[in-house]
Amino acid sequence: MSTSERYNAPASEAKWRAAWEEADLFRTQNDDPRPKYYVLEMFPYPSGRIHMGHVRNYTMGDVVARFRRAKGYNVLHPMGWDAFGMPAENAAMQNKIHPREWTYANIAAMKAQLKSMGLSLDWSREFATCDVDYYHQQQRLFLAFLAEGLVTRKTSKVNWDPVDQTVLANEQVIDGRGWRSGAQVEQRELSQWFFKITDYAEDLLDAIDGLERWPDKVRLMQRNWIGRSEGLRMRFPLKSTAPDGSTEIEVFTTRPDTIFGASFVAVAAGHPLARAVAAARPDVAAFVEETQRMGTSAVAIESAEKKGVDTGLRVAHPFIEGEVLPVYVANFILMEYGTGAIFGCPAHDQRDLDFALKYDLPVITVVRPNDAPDTFDVGVEAYTGDGVLINSHFLNGMSIPAAKDEIATRLEGRMMGNAPQGERKVNYRLRDWGISRQRYWGCPIPVIHCEACGIVPVPDDQLPVKLPDDVTFDVPGNPLDRHPTFTKVDCPSCGAPARRETDTMDTFVDSSWYFARFTTPHETSAPLIPSIMENWLPVDQYIGGVEHAILHLLYSRFFMRAVAKAGYGNCPEPFAGLFTQGMVTHETYKDEAGAWVFPEDVVVRDGAAVHAKTGGPITVGAIESMSKSKKNVVDPDQIIAGYGADTARWFMLSDTPPERDIEWTDGGVDAAHRFVQRVWRLIGEAIPRMNDTGSGDGLVLRKASHGFVRAIENDIETLGFNRAVARLYEWANALQKALADPETPGSALRESVDAMIRCFAPMMPHLAEECWKAIGNEGFAAAAAWPTVDESLLVEDTITLPVQVNGKKRAEVTVPKDASQAEIEGVVLSLDEVQRFLEGRPPRRVIVVPQRIVNVVA
Repeated sequence: MSTSERYNAPASEAKWRAAWEEADLFRTQNDDPRPKYYVLEMFPYPSGRIHMGHVRNYTMGDVVARFRRAKGYNVLHPMGWDAFGMPAENAAMQNKIHPREWTYANIAAMKAQLKSMGLSLDWSREFATCDVDYYHQQQRLFLAFLAEGLVTRKTSKVNWDPVDQTVLANEQVIDGRGWRSGAQVEQRELSQWFFKITDYAEDLLDAIDGLERWPDKVRLMQRNWIGRSEGLRMRFPLKSTAPDGSTEIEVFTTRPDTIFGASFVAVAAGHPLARAVAAARPDVAAFVEETQRMGTSAVAIESAEKKGVDTGLRVAHPFIEGEVLPVYVANFILMEYGTGAIFGCPAHDQRDLDFALKYDLPVITVVRPNDAPDTFDVGVEAYTGDGVLINSHFLNGMSIPAAKDEIATRLEGRMMGNAPQGERKVNYRLRDWGISRQRYWGCPIPVIHCEACGIVPVPDDQLPVKLPDDVTFDVPGNPLDRHPTFTKVDCPSCGAPARRETDTMDTFVDSSWYFARFTTPHETSAPLIPSIMENWLPVDQYIGGVEHAILHLLYSRFFMRAVAKAGYGNCPEPFAGLFTQGMVTHETYKDEAGAWVFPEDVVVRDGAAVHAKTGGPITVGAIESMSKSKKNVVDPDQIIAGYGADTARWFMLSDTPPERDIEWTDGGVDAAHRFVQRVWRLIGEAIPRMNDTGSGDGLVLRKASHGFVRAIENDIETLGFNRAVARLYEWANALQKALADPETPGSALRESVDAMIRCFAPMMPHLAEECWKAIGNEGFAAAAAWPTVDESLLVEDTITLPVQVNGKKRAEVTVPKDASQAEIEGVVLSLDEVQRFLEGRPPRRVIVVPQRIVNVVA
C-alpha cells in the first residue's frame, strides 16, 4: 500500500489480524522468564452481540496489554465467557432452542466481533463457564470447600417466584414482582446451600485498606456492604409468657445510649415470636403474610411504608421501674440482621420515627446537638448526629460514647436468670452467600441426599456431574427436578437408592475464580496449580463496570481465601489494581407516536430532526447510557466496517477521562477517522525525507519527540488514555511543523516517526503495523519495544521568565538556565518593552528572583 493513497482501514485491518493470528503473536507462556503483567477485563455474558460498552472496556485493557508487552513484560491477557444463567433458559422457552446451542452460537458471534477489534488476546486460553471442563473443576472446588467447613446447608428466607418456580435474587424483584413473570413474589423458607463468607468478614474488611489501587468509592461500597457495627445485645423481660413459651426478647442495638427514649420493641415477621403470635391471631398472621410478599432486599424494606401490628405483649423497660413497652411485628426489621428484634427510639432513628408517628407512640428526645439547649426537641425528622444526653436520668450530660459504655457496663453487671442482661457484640451486615438456584443452566452442585447417610459428596472419580441434554422447558420450574434419570443415583457411601441434588450454583460462583483458572485453563488434574497461579496473581490491572463493585469483587475476594484454605494456592487478594470505566451514552429519539427510534433512522433536514424513512418529526431526548430498550445504540460492526476498528478504538480513548461517561457522536467518530488519515499522510510525507541530511540539528523535534514518549508512557501507566491521545495530537502538529522546515534532518524525522508509531501502536494497532512496514521496519509493530528516552534531551537548557516593570507584567524573556544575574539583567534591559518605560533613564533597581521572575523598578 502506498502512503500517497487514502488509508483503507477495513482492508488493512483484516490483513494484519490474520498476520497476528498466523504468527500466534499474543500467546503467553507460563515459563517465560520476563516479569509478569496480568491485565484482565471483566469477561462478557454471551448475549449474542457486543455493544459500545464492550468496545470501550476492551480497548482500554488492550492498550494496557500492548503497552506492557512493549515495556518488556510477559503479559497475560485472556478472554472467556460468563455463560451460565437465566437468559439462556428464557431463550430456550421462547425460541424452542436448547440453552447450550443458544449460548455457544452467541459465543461464536461475539468472538468474531471481538476479533474484529484487533484485541491482543491469548485466545488459546479461552473457555466458557458452561464448558464441562470448567464446571468439573468448579465442582472439585465446591467439594474442597465443603471438606474445609466453608459450605453449609440451612433454611433461609428467599424471594420465590410462584410462576417461574424459582428463587429470585433481590435485584430480580421489581416492585414486589418477579422481573420476568410479573408474579407477586413470596418470601419462603427453603433449604439452601451457602458459602460461609461471614467467617472472613473481619479479614475482608481489614484488607480493604491495602487495596490502594482501587477507586475510593468501590472500597467504601465494600466496607458498607460488610457493614461492621459495634453494639449491645440486650434482653427485655416479657411481662407475660409468650405463646411459644418465651419469657424475654433479645435485641441488638448500636445505640444503647438512647434507651431512655425507647417507646416500643419490634420483631421481624420471620421472628419465632411473630410466628407464635400469628398462630393465634388472624390479624397478625395476615400481616406476616403481607410482609412476606415484600422483597428481601434492604432497599425494598427501606423504601416500603413502615407498618406493624401490636402483638399485645409487653416488655419491661430495663431502667425505668414500672415502665412497659409494647411489642410489635414490623415490616422494616430484618430477621437476618442482629437478632431480628430492635427497641425503637423514634427521636433518633427515622424509621422508628415514621413508625411511631403512624401508630401514635411516644417520641422522647434524649440527645441534643452540642450547641442546643436541653429543651431541644425533634419534629418529623429524627436527630442522628453527635450530641449530649438529655431526659435520660443518670446519663444526662454524657457524650454518646460515654453513655453507650455506661449502659453496656450496667447491663453486663446485671444478671437475668443465668446470664447477664447485656453483652457487647460486633455485628456485620454481611450475610452468608446463598449459592442455590432452582434452574437448569448452571453448575450442578455435586452432592447426593441419602436417607441413611444424609448429605454425601459425589466422589472425585464420579465427577463431573454433567447437565443432561434431554431436558424440556415447556413448564415452569427446574427441569432437573422432573428429569427421568438425573435425580436417581445410588448412595456412594451405603449403596442405597438416593437422590441427586438438583440445585445449581449461582453464576457469581462461576465468575469468582475464572481469573485464576486462566493461569492453567486446560489443566485436568486440579482446578488450579498453586505455583503457576501464585506467579500470575494478583491480576495487575482489572477493568470493568462499577455495577460489579460489590458482589462480584467481594465474592472473588472470599473465593481466593477459600482456595487458599483448600490448599490450591495462596493469593487472598485477586485484583491488585481495579479500574471502573464510565458508560457510553447517546442521544435518545422518539417518533410522533412516542416510540423509540434508532440513531441510524434519524437525519437532520433544514435544521430539524426527522425520520429517515417516513420523514416524520423526531423528538430529541436526553443523553443516556446506550440501551437496547431505548434504541439509542450504535452497532460496533457498522462502525468497524465503515471506519475501521482503529477509529472506534481512538474515539473511545479520546477527550473524555476513562472513568467518566463518554457521549458517542457522529462528529466525534468523524474526527477520530480524520486523525487516522492524517497520521497516514504525515508519515507518507516524512518517508521521502528520512534520508535527507538537512542543514539543521533537528534538536527541537528530537527534544519534543522524547518528551512525548515520556509523557505518553506516564499517561498509559496511570490509565490517562485521553491525555495520551492529546499528546499524540500535539506530536502530529510538531511533526507537521518539522516537515515544513527544510532544515530538519532526515535522521530526526525517522527517529520521531519510528517513536510515534511505537507509541500509538497500543491504541491504533492496525495503522501502526501499516506504518511500521511503510518506513521499512522488520517484524511487527505489536512486538516492538517501547521507545527509549534520552534523558539528556528532557533537560531544559533555557527558562522563560516573566518581566515586570513597576509591578505590572510587560514582557517575557528566555535565557539560558545557568545565566548569571548580570546576564539576565542585561537581556531584560535591552527589551523594547522595558526601555519604553525607562525613557532613557537607568532603572532604580532590578530584582532577579532565580528561576521565577524579574522585577524592574523604573
